[in-house]
Amino acid sequence: MDSEDISITVPAAGTISATYWPAREPRALVLLHPATGVPQGYYQSFARYLTDAGLSVLTYDYRGIGRSRPFSLRDYDVRMSDWIDHDVPAVTAWARERFPQLPLLAIGHSVGGHAIALSPSSGGLRAAVMVASHAGASHTIKGWAERLRVRFIMRVLAPVLVALKGYMPNKRLGFGEDLPGAAMTQWRRWTTLPRYFFDDPAMAADARMAQLRIPLLVVSFDDDPWANASAVQMLISPLKNAQLEHWHLNPRDVGLTSVGHMGFFKKRSEQQLWGRVANWLLAAVPE
Repeated sequence: MDSEDISITVPAAGTISATYWPAREPRALVLLHPATGVPQGYYQSFARYLTDAGLSVLTYDYRGIGRSRPFSLRDYDVRMSDWIDHDVPAVTAWARERFPQLPLLAIGHSVGGHAIALSPSSGGLRAAVMVASHAGASHTIKGWAERLRVRFIMRVLAPVLVALKGYMPNKRLGFGEDLPGAAMTQWRRWTTLPRYFFDDPAMAADARMAQLRIPLLVVSFDDDPWANASAVQMLISPLKNAQLEHWHLNPRDVGLTSVGHMGFFKKRSEQQLWGRVANWLLAAVPE
């Protein structure tokens, strides 16, 4: 079935560009919350796979990213916490209004997993999956070279470039999508804190995450230098009331040479990984 382009209003300000991927006889609707600076097109193959499995899917871009990017990003005042506190609830509310008969599920990639864990709108989900989500404090990064590279970007390049241009020009640097300056500045600050956003009083992350009570699958990979075992554990330890299941996988054990931070959603992971996650989600919804 054909996909449908959607525009979702964010009550705080602005609109989100989304795509609805319908299954023929859907058992549920999956909200796919993206990673930082990753456009929704990256998840297209995975979304199509889920529709074939009987799950409709909604992909989207956070404000300031991809098709939700304004004409100019200069001084565009949207932070990462705004994606969590405003964009995700707006997408969830749209889904509930448009498809009140369907159970809601969610998959969050990296910061998209943070949104599942932190947003009160997640309380109405039947179940959710977090993929490569971690507490992104720079000291947790595995490997001294990668740790040094990230610290240089965050502590040297980012402040200078955001001050000069009013946004983070990641495309020119080969780092993915450009980011709003406010989002980059907040992200940079969080990476310097020992417990990432848990040490930001404005986030109240420990208390918010303790409120989540849904079935929650956490998927991480042994070759991911960012979402390594200790960084993932730092993120999920406050989820004291969720029905938590954690798969920390070695890619070779599932027949892959590598997965890393981005590889789960690539087509090469379809046979080894996608079916396992789809089946876990389907088990959470009635036939």
